[in-house]
Amino acid sequence: MKPLHLRSSGSFKRLLLLSIGHRSPPTTNPPVADADARESPEEPGSPRCSSSGPAWRCFSYDEVDRATGGFHERNLVGRGGSSEVYRGELPGGRAVAVKRLLGASACERRERDFLAELGTVGHARHPNVCGLLGCCVDRDLYLVFDLSRRGSVAANLHDEALPAMGWAARYGIAVGTARGLEYLHKGCRRRIIHRDIKASNVLLTDDLQPQISDFGLAKWLPSEWTHRAIAPIEGTFGCLAPEYYTHGIVDEKTDVFAFGVFLLELVTGRKPVDGRHRSLLSWVTVARPLLSGDGKVEALVDPRLGGDYDGEQARRVTFVASLCVRAAATWRPSMTEVLELLEGGEIRQDRWAMPETAVANDDGEQQPWWFDVLDDFDDDDDDQDAGGEEFSTPSPSSSSSSSTTSN
Repeated sequence: MKPLHLRSSGSFKRLLLLSIGHRSPPTTNPPVADADARESPEEPGSPRCSSSGPAWRCFSYDEVDRATGGFHERNLVGRGGSSEVYRGELPGGRAVAVKRLLGASACERRERDFLAELGTVGHARHPNVCGLLGCCVDRDLYLVFDLSRRGSVAANLHDEALPAMGWAARYGIAVGTARGLEYLHKGCRRRIIHRDIKASNVLLTDDLQPQISDFGLAKWLPSEWTHRAIAPIEGTFGCLAPEYYTHGIVDEKTDVFAFGVFLLELVTGRKPVDGRHRSLLSWVTVARPLLSGDGKVEALVDPRLGGDYDGEQARRVTFVASLCVRAAATWRPSMTEVLELLEGGEIRQDRWAMPETAVANDDGEQQPWWFDVLDDFDDDDDDQDAGGEEFSTPSPSSSSSSSTTSN
């Protein structure tokens, strides 16, 4: 099979538009017959979050080349293991980020990943999800997004050169991100499991509205499936749900767990894994009683806030976080329930109480399953500024630059 950039770009563009934008959805879901069929949700023609055509378009190579100044190094704003991101500007003055996929041009996995990401993010339309402007398959593989001038939540929350992020902003980011994630799970025709929810993959608009980004690891979950098994395991240490890390099982609760870590990061101002490879969850486990609805959350709240925060909101966020990071996926809430609680729903301890046997198992598993792995890192790396150890996945949007892209 010829790599995409060696095929006719015009025919491939027509294929993209026909398969994604203009094919009517099937009236019934076809039965899953074999392993190849089970991978069909990855194809760009399968996922549909809207009955209308795609909102993105195909760019020519000349357009993306001119926009980025010939991919000049001064416009490089992020680089991951398999992609790099450039700042650019379209002729009308619109600021964009151009993601260029790296790797061998004839690599079929790279092409498959490109199509999977395009088919995932291409139909995600929500104020709290980064939207795709277009793609380019001339000479190489590119995705084009709106540029986030404010950068990621991680960059704004942890940059010591910036004033501490205020509580109102943190709470708004928590609620907005929950809305975006609930949309991905429930608002699309087929459910999207992001698989890499973290502060560096949530970007901020000029008015501090969060937008979920980086769909490089996202998977489609057909309605008739309860979960899917993924190999190899990819993601970020400190944010991985135990059932995913140990068994490769992925469903909505995988994202719920990572969202719980994200909430704790917003409340405490701590990274999921710090520069000495100490985990946020291990630290929180010691203070676990404080996570309950009646706990004294002031011991958890970022001291940089100086007590300037809404106590009721802080208790609500920490309580929701405690539900999300439960070791057993069965006892975690759905994102619909998470959003309801964050937006003011009644907090009933009896509603979320676990049976004694489940509590014992959850307590036994609460020590992070990957913590021993982190302890094995050389002490020479202790001064590393880590926001969570990544493996097998790029995160170009986690660049320390204040400007970055959605994917």
